Amino acid sequence: MDSIGRRRWRTGSGSRTGGGARGFRPPAGPAILCRTLGGSERSGLLFAALCALNGAFVPAVAKLTTGRGDPFFVAAVTTLFAGGAAAAVLGVRGDLGALARRGSAALLVLIGALGTALPFLLFFLGTSRTSAIDAVLCLQTEPVYSLLLAWLVLGHRLTVRRVGSAAVLLAGIALAVGTGRRADTLGLAMLLATPLCWQLSHLVVLRRLRGVSPGILTGARYVYGGVILAPAAAALGGAAALPDAASLAAQLPVLALQGMVLSYVGTNLWYQAITRLDLSRATSIVVPSIPLLSLGASFLIVGEVPTLRQAAGMLLTASGVLSFVLAPHAVEALERVPTQTAPLGAEAEPGGDEA
Repeated sequence: MDSIGRRRWRTGSGSRTGGGARGFRPPAGPAILCRTLGGSERSGLLFAALCALNGAFVPAVAKLTTGRGDPFFVAAVTTLFAGGAAAAVLGVRGDLGALARRGSAALLVLIGALGTALPFLLFFLGTSRTSAIDAVLCLQTEPVYSLLLAWLVLGHRLTVRRVGSAAVLLAGIALAVGTGRRADTLGLAMLLATPLCWQLSHLVVLRRLRGVSPGILTGARYVYGGVILAPAAAALGGAAALPDAASLAAQLPVLALQGMVLSYVGTNLWYQAITRLDLSRATSIVVPSIPLLSLGASFLIVGEVPTLRQAAGMLLTASGVLSFVLAPHAVEALERVPTQTAPLGAEAEPGGDEA
């Protein structure tokens, strides 16, 4: 992560539009590649790579911060840093007042609650009880929620390819985080519920906020999410959640990185990628890369080494996600708001997915 809006993203000069990933044929060699790609497309590939790299560090850093501090405190401060960055950007652009615009303010508050406050609380609480590898795997359930909600709420028909891809994805997760391992059931349940919150927030946007710009939606998620989550975390965590002065000084830089870079900047990296590349190409680069790159990030930051079972499950999950995002939509292409990691999506091809 989840789809928003109805119009296709337009790419810059030298980029390809339409056709999805199946219509793209990579050039034969590096020299041809350099001549084929325009400047906008090359920068889009760079932003896509940075987005994947950024997303890969999210679970590992979350495990690090929740291992050093109370998860209620970590969730609240991380969201406040992200909200502060979002508010500053909206203020510079003169768009901060749009968050309180009559007719959309209440819905934007709901987006903040469903898109950031609740999932951040579930994510950091869940990660504190499990591992970074479990966290990144559980977040890959988002396309399954997307498939079911689009079918139940939006009336999008199911296709054999998408159902099969979801089955492969779930099999990989079940293999890696199965009950045979020493896993915290409640922590896993919280992580599995996190992408569902994101999907519900995207349904609100799709139904009621279709004309609102991505910048306003992203700002609302983090600004209102911080306003909601901070008092809720204080009430739930109590005074015991607050660190002493020395611990606070040590934690704040990492929490600032987690909020402003991994959350807010990560969201904007995704938008920078999909405004320069077609949506299916961007997602096929970013989304399957995150669980695989996260293995290295988890080892570097928290010293987690995957078991053979986890590695096999991770590969199976990544293949299921890749198959899912490359499958053409049965309906027209929809824009998507990035999640804590990265969203899934692919452009529609004429006639939809008949598989």
